[in-house]
Amino acid sequence: MDDDRRLPLVYVRGFAGGTRGIDKAVDDPFYGFNEGSTHVRVGAHNQPLFHQFESPLLRLLREEGYELLVKGNQEASLAAHAEIPAHTVWIHRFYDRSATTWGASPQEYRLEHAAADLLDLIDRLREKTGAPAVILVAHSMGGLICRCLLQKVLPDRGRDADCVAKLFTYGTPHGGIAFELGGGLLERVRDTFGLQGADIFGPRRMYEYLTPQADLDPGGPPGGWDARVMPQGPGRLPLERVFCLVGTDPTDYDVAFGLSAAAVGPRSDGLVQIERAYVPGAHRAFVHRSHSGRYGMVNSEEGYQNLRRFLFGDTRIEASLVDYRLPGGDGLVWQAEVRLSVRGLPVVMHERLAAHWCPIQLDPPVDGGEASVSLATTFLNSGLRAATDEPMRFILELRLISLRERRGILSLGDHLEQSADFSDTLVIDVGTPEAGPGIWAAWNSDIEGAIRDHHVAGEPRVDEDPTPNRWVAHLHLPTTAAPLVGRAARIRLVATPWT
Repeated sequence: MDDDRRLPLVYVRGFAGGTRGIDKAVDDPFYGFNEGSTHVRVGAHNQPLFHQFESPLLRLLREEGYELLVKGNQEASLAAHAEIPAHTVWIHRFYDRSATTWGASPQEYRLEHAAADLLDLIDRLREKTGAPAVILVAHSMGGLICRCLLQKVLPDRGRDADCVAKLFTYGTPHGGIAFELGGGLLERVRDTFGLQGADIFGPRRMYEYLTPQADLDPGGPPGGWDARVMPQGPGRLPLERVFCLVGTDPTDYDVAFGLSAAAVGPRSDGLVQIERAYVPGAHRAFVHRSHSGRYGMVNSEEGYQNLRRFLFGDTRIEASLVDYRLPGGDGLVWQAEVRLSVRGLPVVMHERLAAHWCPIQLDPPVDGGEASVSLATTFLNSGLRAATDEPMRFILELRLISLRERRGILSLGDHLEQSADFSDTLVIDVGTPEAGPGIWAAWNSDIEGAIRDHHVAGEPRVDEDPTPNRWVAHLHLPTTAAPLVGRAARIRLVATPWT
């Protein structure tokens, strides 16, 4: 199978800790990306459910036609062949030199060296495959290795980031790792003594490996420096080519008998706090999965489906709530909750819920500007439809919740816990690239019967944007919501081709 959309894909694993953890990591031929899972939290009749997820590695081989050219040693395979297929999967085995299991003296692990070695692997893959670039898929610290490559190694060598087509990160601590407990003491101890190399998650070391040498201040990061930010401009990887998967389930992260999750706090995946797990401006999805383990995001259906559609989808859809006017004053605070599901999948692709510590805050517009907040971005693949004569369908569940606070304390006089002031589901159908993007949409409250029995009819919504390859539609909220959000409140849907 030769497909010019199929670029070489390189997996980059996360932090292994000290020597013992590194030795264990290198004993795995695929650095953990071959690990699957068999658990779903709750199934029918409130019973635990068996769901066999094969692993992201095997699924790409089976569903996207990729090949695995190990044959005893992937380095030897690269060296032995003048040409190799582009649609191949590779593991960046950066920990091997730091293991004691080979009998030689291990080298000290350093993140910058791992990033430089990653560039060497990329250059060899491009040379052997003829592909213009590679795709990087990283878990946890692996995403920081990729960013060191993009933000430091390439600029230091005077090169652009055109050798990387897309970057997908699972649970990467883009903003480092901080602890809710200890009042900063745990971070100071970690960063001072570098216990098992964990200082790489502190601001000073992150500044060193995320900053080009020409811009590096020996005094450390300047005030206000944000490790999450990926600089943009000529020669940089555009943020639209970056996707961050954010986990919101700390309770299933059982590393150190749950002490890690307790120290990091509930607003996390058990290791990485939610607000530190993404790059501002990049695409992101929130899934109720932990950092790793049997309920981890890498070996999850949610993670894989977001990965697959970001890498190989053909349509990008952005949904926003705009022109809303919510009642305010007297300590009234508004939040939105959203869930996004794609037809034919057994999992929710994106969910931001108050119960998961990640609702969307609905702040008033600044200086009279447009009230607008992003609800979700998703990627669709017309080739994955169950029936070729049907449009691509997804649903967006929206809930608006009001909270009244006085001096930071929740007012309970008229409070109804987790009761939404507005709740409805928008059913969205999107035409295929061949037939034209066209969007049909209807609120569930206007649909008779089950959503599964709903079929689109008539012409799609009128395109409100004359820009080529950009299709825009605005949909008013149900009339019952008008007293709450104002009559001008709408859902803005923007569809664009995605390659």
